[in-house]
Amino acid sequence: MANPIRQRAIDGLKEGHSFTYSRTFTQEETEHFGNITRDYNPVHYDLRWAQAKGFKGLICHGLIVGSMICEFGGQVGWLATGMDFKFIKPVYFGDNITCIITITRIEKSGRSEAEAIFTNETGQQVCYAHLSGRVPLQHERDILRQMVEEGDPTNKLA
Repeated sequence: MANPIRQRAIDGLKEGHSFTYSRTFTQEETEHFGNITRDYNPVHYDLRWAQAKGFKGLICHGLIVGSMICEFGGQVGWLATGMDFKFIKPVYFGDNITCIITITRIEKSGRSEAEAIFTNETGQQVCYAHLSGRVPLQHERDILRQMVEEGDPTNKLA
């Protein structure tokens, strides 16, 4: 059975389609992200520094939170061409973040735009992103369908 997000891509994406999913970020994930990106800003690692910056604790890297858009992109086969993030509030380890992505424009060529709104468990918006890219065209959706019929072996969310 296909991941529901992938299945909607197979069926054909439309303006106004929304996708919602959540995840909780851990300190261990932030440490891995810092090692991959080489971002060792002490606001993520040293409580004294974080408090000096006005935070109540260590915060997650903004881009690890923003990377939640990758689940959507990976499931629908969105080819990103641009991303513009606005980080509004800090995300602390253990915060549960919900991401809602809404497709706002699709051209016949597949060029598209979407917006992503990220909120924490108290409903406060923590991040916003404007996305541009390309949705799969019919022949690409046919390939996605074939992949799902084969069990979608490269998709760990299948």
